[in-house]
Amino acid sequence: MILYHGTNVDFEEIQLSKCRPNKDFGQGFYLTDIFTQAQDMAERRFAFESIGAPIVLQYEFDESSLLGEELLIRRFEGVSNEWAEFILQNRMSKGQRVHDYDIVIGSVADDGVVLQLNLYMQRLITMDMLVRELTYHKLNNQYYFGTERAIKYLHRL
Repeated sequence: MILYHGTNVDFEEIQLSKCRPNKDFGQGFYLTDIFTQAQDMAERRFAFESIGAPIVLQYEFDESSLLGEELLIRRFEGVSNEWAEFILQNRMSKGQRVHDYDIVIGSVADDGVVLQLNLYMQRLITMDMLVRELTYHKLNNQYYFGTERAIKYLHRL
């Protein structure tokens, strides 16, 4: 399968230490299987940082590796209590790793999702209300590669 990474700076080698902490699934390298989603991310990064240019990098990933035993994989199917709690743990982790997964696959928490997560953290809505609200947002796919072992399965095109 082909996965895409939107950025504003080209690079050859993925360096996990340069990835931002406190993201949905933790500090790691994020990709999507949706080209336009990666393109939108590249444009946002460029607009935010005002350096470089919007770029979409393409990687080949052998999906059969998701079925093997070499990697620890977590896959979220849609929005659920587990998905929301997992994102909350990672976003509140203060840069600390909160799980041992090599790869995590699931929906992106966009700005609307972040608002709902903040309402939940402030105890203004319940977990059931959070999940119900999140099901109405347009959710996109993201693939998190969080270990050097996982990165070895990505081949830049």
